[in-house]
Amino acid sequence: MAKTFFKILFFLILFFQNISCQKMKEEKLTEFQVEISSPNNNMIVTPVEDKIITLEGTSAALPYGSSSGTWGTSGKGWTEQYGTPIGADITYFSRYEDTFYHLKADFPLDKVKEYMQRAYAQKEAFLYDKPLEEYKDLGRGEKFSEAENPYNSFSTLVFGFAPKGMVVVWLRFRSVQIELGKFQAEIIKEDKDLEKKFFSKLSVTREEMKKNRFQDISPKEWEDYRIKYSWKPVISSENKTLRRFEMNIIYFNGEAEAVLRPWIDNVPLKERAVPKEIAMYWETGKGEAFEGRAFFNWETANEVFKKTGGKQQLEFKIAADNSNFELLLNNEPLKADSLRVYKSEVKYKDSYK
Repeated sequence: MAKTFFKILFFLILFFQNISCQKMKEEKLTEFQVEISSPNNNMIVTPVEDKIITLEGTSAALPYGSSSGTWGTSGKGWTEQYGTPIGADITYFSRYEDTFYHLKADFPLDKVKEYMQRAYAQKEAFLYDKPLEEYKDLGRGEKFSEAENPYNSFSTLVFGFAPKGMVVVWLRFRSVQIELGKFQAEIIKEDKDLEKKFFSKLSVTREEMKKNRFQDISPKEWEDYRIKYSWKPVISSENKTLRRFEMNIIYFNGEAEAVLRPWIDNVPLKERAVPKEIAMYWETGKGEAFEGRAFFNWETANEVFKKTGGKQQLEFKIAADNSNFELLLNNEPLKADSLRVYKSEVKYKDSYK
């Protein structure tokens, strides 16, 4: 009995030492969140076995449960993971396709290392007195503070599961999101063991799920979203007192960009996807602060971008009285689903006093 007691005690000591060492190791590494998104709630996938491969060799995984949200954002938080993600090994079931897939993805290592050094500007921080840049090489661990720090490092690894095994991965820097790459999962044909494992936990059979959910959808829509054009946004007005402050762009391809002062006055031309939604903030005097929003239809906007071609300028031409604005792509009208203007309460360091 005594020998058994000491064996158990010895095992428990080793067990808790191992947990303590692992915790110390994780505390030295920088954390990140993980999200799994799908195009909509009718196109859900569920991981069966998963592993995020890290440069440091630490264990990291996907959130528990199924995909959710919209393309590029799941809308759900998860337990912090640790390390530098450089790949993924995921077996998942596409509920609407009645198919098991295996994704073995190696992320572009040099690209990952480069982005891990970056911290992107989110918005102004009132106690930060240096000119803002789109990003600075500050390394991991930078966290936005409205008072002191305008920058945020890599915060979230986002997976997007499209039809036919198409998987897109993004790196999120709080409000900025950048596509890391597109990867292809393979169909698992011999799936009886996986079927047994997966459906044993559900109250529905595979046949019933297929009958209620099956859809045969092409991934073309989400592949098309990845098309990019060389363009830049410009805010203009006949009102000579215009001050541009902020622009937040959400793209159909799942990316997101923050444009701030001072570069909002001369936004660099670069490859950008078709915008889905743009919010912009400007002032023309004391008590004259405004927010404008534009919502786009992909087919309509993409057709104009494709037709115009070359280097393009998307102009937001604000009326002199700030009541509305129009959109021009290389001086040609661009139709949007909706254009709105609101009075704004947002204050900036260079706001009219």
